[in-house]
Amino acid sequence: MAALTPQFQAYNQTRQRYLATDLSLARTHWTRLRGLLGTREGDFGNGRGLWIRPCKGVHTLAMRFPIDVVYLDCAGRVVHLEHNLQPWRFSPVRLQATSVLELPSHTVARTETALGDDIEIKVKETG
Repeated sequence: MAALTPQFQAYNQTRQRYLATDLSLARTHWTRLRGLLGTREGDFGNGRGLWIRPCKGVHTLAMRFPIDVVYLDCAGRVVHLEHNLQPWRFSPVRLQATSVLELPSHTVARTETALGDDIEIKVKETG
């Protein structure tokens, strides 16, 4: 994920908790395809995240560590969750999803994020 600069934050408005304070956006064909490949687990700790847009499902092929995956619809509502998705797996495709958040494993449980929660993606505050 070194090529992507964190420019956003993901905030769960329903639970009043941040999912990611250093959120990078993958929106080109190449950045969506690459995703977190080549990222070391130590470089993807709490507070980090990747927002893949557009996206209806992900894979963890060639990844070295598990992740949590939060599927969002066009309004930013959580429509599906994958807890602790292990390397070398495919997550299900969810047609109602328009984007996906890839987060460090256990983020969903730690923040108590649930189906129907409203997630706000906002520009990261600087300074």
